[in-house]
Amino acid sequence: MSPHRPLPGGPLVAFYGDDYTGSSAAMEALAFAGLDTVLFLAPPTPERLRAFGAYRGIGIAGVARSRDPGWMDRNLPPVFALLRSLGTPVVHYKVCSTFDSAPHIGSIGRAIDIAAGLFDGWIPMVVADPAMGRFQSFGHLFALAQGKGYRLDRHPTMSKHPVTPMDESDLGRHLAKQTDKPVGLVDFVAMKRGQADARLAEALADGARIVSLDVLDEETLVEAGRLVWERGGAPVFGVGSQGFETALVAYWRASGLLPEREAGLPPGSVDHIACVSGSVSPVTASQIAHALRHGFCGIRIDATSAVDEPAWENEIGRVTRDALRALSEGRSPLVFTATGPDDPAVTALRQAVATAGVSAESVNDRIGSGLGRVLDAVVREAKLTRAVISGGDTSSHAASMLGIDALTAIAPVAPGSPLCRAHSTDPSRDGLQIALKGGQVGGDDFFCAVRDGVSRGT
Repeated sequence: MSPHRPLPGGPLVAFYGDDYTGSSAAMEALAFAGLDTVLFLAPPTPERLRAFGAYRGIGIAGVARSRDPGWMDRNLPPVFALLRSLGTPVVHYKVCSTFDSAPHIGSIGRAIDIAAGLFDGWIPMVVADPAMGRFQSFGHLFALAQGKGYRLDRHPTMSKHPVTPMDESDLGRHLAKQTDKPVGLVDFVAMKRGQADARLAEALADGARIVSLDVLDEETLVEAGRLVWERGGAPVFGVGSQGFETALVAYWRASGLLPEREAGLPPGSVDHIACVSGSVSPVTASQIAHALRHGFCGIRIDATSAVDEPAWENEIGRVTRDALRALSEGRSPLVFTATGPDDPAVTALRQAVATAGVSAESVNDRIGSGLGRVLDAVVREAKLTRAVISGGDTSSHAASMLGIDALTAIAPVAPGSPLCRAHSTDPSRDGLQIALKGGQVGGDDFFCAVRDGVSRGT
């Protein structure tokens, strides 16, 4: 076997995440492997880049998952050019581990088409991540929900997603609706039989530009990382979830290129935190219910009022006052729009949007930003040091209201959602601890775990 390709000095991986929570998951995979990683919440200035010049991972959190192809055409080219200019051997377009996308919204295929002109070679795609309960077999993605496994097109949440419902578990077929670039596959059987290189060569000979890599377990995770690192381009441009970074780390460790790292000390508990949630996932619903049973104060925000700007301003004011009142009574506020997909509030919002004749995208943006404004006011007024934003689309808009421009991971809470340190030029915001949680992430006690500063491991 040829010698392993060494890890060069300087920045090693650059990535753009198509939503904020997913971006923090990619940061986590690198940071807790001992590779210092910074996640910028917008394309950084040269000055901000220099402030983190010694970091090995450089990420940019974005909102492409909730945008149409026209938005991508306008906004992604400069982002990919910036990532290319960093000179890292790996550049990654980070997507959700449930592959949330459609031709008209969050198109992963359109993002690939935009990036393909800047990067040569085949494009590896690693979406599965066993630590997150995501598994790929013969190109089909499976995901756990409440500890039970489902093919993605039969998943209780993703098959009914309000924006990008998944009706296809074969990721190659799903992606073919979004790009004309041929998609190949290296399946887990070939990996386990030592035939991965031959299968990759066959896929490329057949004209594949994108090659999906199965991941089922540690062995296939390592093999996927090997194909990316040893067989990818220079630089390699790849697509996938945080499983992309996880696979690279697994291979680097298995080959002796990266030493194992002991977990750091937990950050410890705080008396109170503030949380906002725009997620309608049943996972988040269970987490909200658990938090309310364990001392959190639940505060519902009426999302239907977001169709009317004056009404929304009044609602933001009311909820902010209620949250501050909860803190004065010794309880952590948890502001939420809904308690799962079956909450009548979900249907009510759809009806309000239709009646008002406004775009759902603009209303969703307003809701996310409004939750961020509530959180900003509560954290500032109560001088809190720790907070949570729940919901992939919510996080991107809410975090932008907090006056922070970068995050670094400080401690695990649940796979895919670390507790982070916020960086800001505003001294009152610099050092805030915050967790960004995707809808499908974490155990029932997630909000309690953030408050208590412990990792639950699920």
